[in-house]
Amino acid sequence: MEPAPRARFGGVPLRMLIPNVVTLMALSAGVTAIRFTFEGSIEWAVMAIAAAAVLDGLDGRIARALKGTSRFGAELDSLADFVDFGVAPAIVLYFSGLSRLLGFGWLICLLFCIACALRLARFNVMVDDPELPAWRKGFFVGMPAPAGAVVGLLPVYIRMMEMAPGETVSRGFAGVEAAYVLGIAILMASRVPHFSGKSLGRVPREYVAVALIGVVAALLSIAYFPLQALVTLAAAYLGSIPFAIRRYRRLEAQHLLEGATPSA
Repeated sequence: MEPAPRARFGGVPLRMLIPNVVTLMALSAGVTAIRFTFEGSIEWAVMAIAAAAVLDGLDGRIARALKGTSRFGAELDSLADFVDFGVAPAIVLYFSGLSRLLGFGWLICLLFCIACALRLARFNVMVDDPELPAWRKGFFVGMPAPAGAVVGLLPVYIRMMEMAPGETVSRGFAGVEAAYVLGIAILMASRVPHFSGKSLGRVPREYVAVALIGVVAALLSIAYFPLQALVTLAAAYLGSIPFAIRRYRRLEAQHLLEGATPSA
């Protein structure tokens, strides 16, 4: 009796692998940030988390451009995001300043991790919702995890800019930092709408030169003044939240009005 033929699995196209490689690079940056923190190199840890955020923004766009999206890639991206933007920032926050508050500081870090996990779990559920209106794709529900990490580390940027090397953090500043980080955690776990950068895919021809100059200026600013650039980025993002809420409510009211109006 001849043995049954073995099942053959088709090869995985390269376009499916490239986005996952970028995701793994982001994961490596997040884990490296943890190592830098343990070694006392907080500034390098911050830069590693910022690099992970950039790579996280690229992997999805690369997957869509190459038509290489997959369920495996989505799950891998979510797991990497929890490490990069939940665990790594929490460890940086604790060892750089919140450790002054002992157990309470660690509790704030745990809440930050929990909020990140809840945010990612809700995103994974909502992304498969077929009844989601088209206008909702321009918004995130709750602060996205990469933004939560970059914005949540704002007190660390300010501390590194203002404090001399070797200077310890006061308990008063640590208390203010704890309240701020708790606020960011609440924004991640909440249903407050935030603008989604995924809708930014094309630039009008008349604004191409301006966009290129802006991108180059931003890259040079990050290269020469990284902490100041991160402070500006975090402040600008926080300032955009009220506008996102107002825009979301306006579109939601318009959607409800169109649904209540009988068709001709």
